[in-house]
Amino acid sequence: MSKRRPLRFTIDSLDEDGAGVGAPAALAGRRLHVPLALPGEEVVAEVTHESPHRAAAWGRLVEVARPSPERVEPACAAFGRCGGCALQHLAHPGQLAFKRGALAQALGAAGVTAPVGECVAGEPAPRPYRNRSKLVFARAGERIVLGAYAPRSHRVVDLAGCAVVIPPLDEVAGAIARLATALGVRPYDERTGEGDARYAILRAARDRSTQVMLVVARRGAPGLAALARALMAERPEVRGVVENLQPARGNALIGDVEPDLILGGTPELTERAGARLRVSPRSFFQAGWAGAEQLYRRAVEAAAIRDGDEVLDLYSGVGGIALLAAQEHPRARVVGVEEVPSAVEDAIAGLAQAGLCNARFERADAAAWVAARLAHGQRLDVALVDPPRRGLDEAVTRGLIALAPRRLVYVSCAPDTLARDLARFEAGGYRTLGVTPIDLLPDTPHVEAIAVLDRA
Repeated sequence: MSKRRPLRFTIDSLDEDGAGVGAPAALAGRRLHVPLALPGEEVVAEVTHESPHRAAAWGRLVEVARPSPERVEPACAAFGRCGGCALQHLAHPGQLAFKRGALAQALGAAGVTAPVGECVAGEPAPRPYRNRSKLVFARAGERIVLGAYAPRSHRVVDLAGCAVVIPPLDEVAGAIARLATALGVRPYDERTGEGDARYAILRAARDRSTQVMLVVARRGAPGLAALARALMAERPEVRGVVENLQPARGNALIGDVEPDLILGGTPELTERAGARLRVSPRSFFQAGWAGAEQLYRRAVEAAAIRDGDEVLDLYSGVGGIALLAAQEHPRARVVGVEEVPSAVEDAIAGLAQAGLCNARFERADAAAWVAARLAHGQRLDVALVDPPRRGLDEAVTRGLIALAPRRLVYVSCAPDTLARDLARFEAGGYRTLGVTPIDLLPDTPHVEAIAVLDRA
């Protein structure tokens, strides 16, 4: 019955993907998830899918009969089609409140009762802020476009004019698309496996210097080398272009084949985010420079480092937290541990640029490094961890508990795994003093957080 006619009902919350959720009477207890709808709105929606496993369904927004006072005009023409900024129609204060609530809910579900602070705006303005674009090569008639896959489809939405990326990323992307068209570059077709150019991954520093990574399905693709030369001649802010090989069919963005082929220039960027950092194309870095600096400073301040402390920065990436900690506390000894080779190289380069003698970086698996530290009976006073979305492996958590640092600072990008890991630390003798949510990705449902723990 629900699929034969639209349903009128009130949205009462947002789900983890930023879709509005409500309970239409006609669905007999099922919760209906509707993208682009906001809490408090009366909407009309059509059901597109009902879960056979749980009391949930998904739908398409037909009409907003009574809009929320927090609904705003989206900044991007592609909003709702590209899927990249699911909350761009929600005023920023509403976004901050939603993110704090999502974090508090995840912690409560895991039995973590620590206070949750107000959500901090990580960027000085909601947009533009993103320093990185990940764009799909696609053909639109006779020309090539760079865009993103529409949600739950293989249709590419042209992202020309994106309002959330910092200058000059949109201009550089436009030049790549135009030059690729003129030079006969063949976009990769993931359905047939034909074509060459898969993705263009761009990152810009605050001084507009830009790095470009072209991800290809095979080496020697016609037109790619000429594209790189023409792009650097036309756009002087492009410091370097590399070619990354990703031959595997699937949705993995960057290939594991090393090294990347330098098509021109020097692709590494140098930027200050508290400390001076080098960032190469493969290395992870937060989406906004200003937000990254605020995150690092808050984490180091929360660590309460003392003279003579042995400080660990686990999952140290390009060294942002470790270098700032060493810079701010010259009488402490800091070690950064990271397993991604390019990130470790970047961190060591940043250390050399800073001229710091109280820090070092080691390439190692987190669990193996912690186990080795325990085996040698070495002490640890402060630990900062910034793991990927999957959180800490249980072996890492157990090892850190055994190393018994007096202060532990956990930087997280995933509330559910943060809550799980905090519960494990509390069971191992730690007390969570508080958790601060930080909005590093405005217009999206994602929330970063800094949790501070002491040994009980």
